[in-house]
Amino acid sequence: MADGFQGLCSNHIGPAPYVRGGILYKIVNISKVLQAVRMNLKLHGGFFGFSVKLLSFLRRQGIGAALTRLSFLDSSLQSGRAYQLWISKYETFFSRKHLPSDARVSGIEPHSLVSLILANTTGTADQLIGSIESVSSQSYPYWELWIELDTLPEKAREYSLGLAAIDSRFKIGATQRDSHSDIANSALDKAMGRYVVFLDGTGRLHRDALRWVIQEITLNPDACFVYCDEDQIDNDHQRFAPHFKPDWNPDLFLASDYTGIFTVFDMDLARKLGGFRAGYRSSQQYDFSLRAIEHLNSVNIRHIPRVLYHSYGYAEISDRCEAVGSDKFRSAADAVIDHLDRTGINAIVSEAPDLPSYRRIRYALPSPLPKITLIIPTRNKLELLQRCIHSIRVKTDYSNYDIIVVDNGSDDMPTLSYLESLRGEGEVHVIRDDGTFNFSRLNNLAVKQASGELIGLLNNDLEVMNADWLSEMASHAMRPEIGIVGARLWYPDDTIQHAGVILADGVPGHVYKGLARDCKGYFGRAVLTQNFVAVTAACMVLRKSIYIEAGGLDETFAVAFNDIDLCLRVRSLGYRNLWTPYAELYHHESASRGLENTAEKISRYLQELALLRERWGAEMFVDPYYNPNLDPRSKDFSLAWPPVRFDRSAG
Repeated sequence: MADGFQGLCSNHIGPAPYVRGGILYKIVNISKVLQAVRMNLKLHGGFFGFSVKLLSFLRRQGIGAALTRLSFLDSSLQSGRAYQLWISKYETFFSRKHLPSDARVSGIEPHSLVSLILANTTGTADQLIGSIESVSSQSYPYWELWIELDTLPEKAREYSLGLAAIDSRFKIGATQRDSHSDIANSALDKAMGRYVVFLDGTGRLHRDALRWVIQEITLNPDACFVYCDEDQIDNDHQRFAPHFKPDWNPDLFLASDYTGIFTVFDMDLARKLGGFRAGYRSSQQYDFSLRAIEHLNSVNIRHIPRVLYHSYGYAEISDRCEAVGSDKFRSAADAVIDHLDRTGINAIVSEAPDLPSYRRIRYALPSPLPKITLIIPTRNKLELLQRCIHSIRVKTDYSNYDIIVVDNGSDDMPTLSYLESLRGEGEVHVIRDDGTFNFSRLNNLAVKQASGELIGLLNNDLEVMNADWLSEMASHAMRPEIGIVGARLWYPDDTIQHAGVILADGVPGHVYKGLARDCKGYFGRAVLTQNFVAVTAACMVLRKSIYIEAGGLDETFAVAFNDIDLCLRVRSLGYRNLWTPYAELYHHESASRGLENTAEKISRYLQELALLRERWGAEMFVDPYYNPNLDPRSKDFSLAWPPVRFDRSAG
């Protein structure tokens, strides 16, 4: 999306006039401010505590920033007090409102029995007892729990035997097997359920967990792999650090086993896979899940956006997702390497540089290297264009590329002289268009003349940071299932300008805009490769054939939202769009450009936004990669007050 010139085309999604329901807000909705005040009064122990916090923020940031960020003072997802307030205010009400009735549950046929297998028991005795107790208290009655006594501490063993004596749903075994995989597989052979869950005793199920799972499967009969959101629980049973996950995100899953412990599998699939495999230690279930997805399509993988599992002392509890040891990385990397080998994908697995124990997947480029045509529209602004082209030439290690500069009516003599000098250089071509600025038309014109198998759309105010940026983007763009690839863009002050686009409230917005370089984001999502609905045309790479198949950029969107529209069309063709943090460039768009501040710009912005909404409808308000429990306006993974849509199936 281009939104006027910073140079010629300075792609940005925000800041911009905030639009919702046809109303223009210059800062924030007043009702949200009032709601935020009430919330923060509770969080900070009344008026005095809140006033101290607010005055401190005012001194540091000023009145504008205070109003804009008011609802997020001390209300991040890592704030226990904010989360407790959120639970009491929203979770219970919405859960009971849409929970399947007892009458519906009693009418479910016996083949919906769920078999839970307690294997790989790494929890303490008290944690194991808590995990077992959470199964026994399930509101959904059709389950069985298989427990291997030999793996339990004495206290947990006695507790299990006591339950088995009064409830036949507890299945006690004593196989004296050595490995956790053998124990799990032995129970799998004997289990009677239609679905299976593997537990490790390090967490508790929400009382209604199985009931929600069965409802999800009933509404989506093709479901074979179901996962949910989760949080942490401390020794006082206080909940904190919720992990509100995306819907199925294949590229993120290779980098991070984000689906977690409480995952439900179709029993036929589990037996077809042969259960767990030995040798994967702490990543046995991850290996199992990777083998499972090789037999599934996205329609078979379902996510329930509710916290249905509470883990004890789970290692990754912070937004930085700190490293949890080399064993975790090695065992998970082995599982991913095997998955890539089985699926015939030539790639290298290494530690994610910002998150040890997580993975970076480097996909091999074909030989010879595919040619990439980089397209840079410009008008005057010589210093920007020179810096951009110089950084590409000096820093890029990818050898097979050329550049098309689209001059949209430059009339500055130094710029014209520079453009003329470029004409004599083999890898740079200059074409001229003197028409009214239309970002889409300029790029479409250049694509028609591009000789590359891949197309790269670049703003003229970019500056390359790492040598392998283009190799990284090309390696993903050549994958058959991938459509458009976006890069990680930084402001000159080393804060994020672009890390993917969210479409959760009808107004596209950059994720984590302004986040500092040393921040890893929410469960690592600022530093891990992942899928997004859209990325910015300030820097995107895709196959020329896909660009043509999608119809190119729609010239109806002259300035804004052309990239969002293109990404949605590419996605509708069946491709996944992807954002990589390993292609890094500075974007010299001003970090404080402010709002659209003329009647003409506001009118144009609103018209193009209205067109985008009219064309894509509900897709502008439902983003599969952004959880509905997270704030769709801020797009920074903070809690939604209230949640947008707790129950997509019931709502």
